[in-house]
Amino acid sequence: MVVGDPWAKIDPSRLRPLGAAGFQEPMLATLTDRRFSDPDWIFERKLDGVRAIVVRDGGRPQLFSRNNKTMDRAYPELVDALDDQPETRFVADGEIVAFDGRQTSFSRLQPRMHLTDPAKARATGIAVFLYLFDLLAYSSVDLTQLDLRARKTLLRAGFHFDDPIRYASHRNENGEDFYRQACASGWEGLIAKRAASTYQHGRSKDWLKLKCSYGQEFVVGGFTDPQGSRSDFGALLMGHYADGDLHYAGKVGTGFDQRTLRDLRRRMEPLIRSTSPFSHPVRDKVDERTVHWVEPELVVQIEFSEWTGDGRLRHPRFVGLRQDKPAREVVREAGPAL
Repeated sequence: MVVGDPWAKIDPSRLRPLGAAGFQEPMLATLTDRRFSDPDWIFERKLDGVRAIVVRDGGRPQLFSRNNKTMDRAYPELVDALDDQPETRFVADGEIVAFDGRQTSFSRLQPRMHLTDPAKARATGIAVFLYLFDLLAYSSVDLTQLDLRARKTLLRAGFHFDDPIRYASHRNENGEDFYRQACASGWEGLIAKRAASTYQHGRSKDWLKLKCSYGQEFVVGGFTDPQGSRSDFGALLMGHYADGDLHYAGKVGTGFDQRTLRDLRRRMEPLIRSTSPFSHPVRDKVDERTVHWVEPELVVQIEFSEWTGDGRLRHPRFVGLRQDKPAREVVREAGPAL
């Protein structure tokens, strides 16, 4: 609960006039192995969903992915809820999630992510929620030069938080205890944020990702033929970029249902090429002569147990297809140096 007028505590010299309210490149967290407590940092739950920049400029609210693609038609009930907010001009940052039990689940969100018919999106029966955690602009004012605590206070005061719109709460100081609780609860991890930081567009070390388990995006560079009763394809060959080259990271053959197998094969078919997109030969019990190479355009989310010493994934599992991150931005996020 916000007590008093939060705007009265704002230094007006740090406010800038807002022109048109529109999409802004989101601030991105940097992965870290540090586990720390610090009174100058706050700690939020890392949600397993889809990033959303929420924009309203006097008319109907809009939802944008992190790479500036509209998502309004996939989540019409969120747009309706934002349309009921008291302010008609704002830019906010948040995460769209669906739940599998008590856990946010990217896999659970998959059937809705790629829909463009609002009626079909509602008909899936998959409930979605929008967690807001930052405020970039409100009314006629740009807030990006305010410190994080001030922005979150204004966010809390400026919106009505009733389902499906939720406020992303945080904890102060005790990051190590919160991290242990997060992992014990089965969460993906935490986001640590420097409390005095301004809102920076792009990757920043003022926001840090503290993951409980390994998982990140990879680029699809090829696929193998199906074996036995399997249809469409056997496994995806994946990689990540480093110094402009696509480095092979392993193959994944688990985590697919029949619909996903069919959909991915349909998406890969027009991308087939004659040569490997990887910078080095694939030596992974794969006969390269039988691999179907593809243009490195599709990005998939993968969970795995660890990186091996030679830069391969151990026990990878497919989680979902991502359309909110360009393939060229996919780099190795964790593990020992290659």
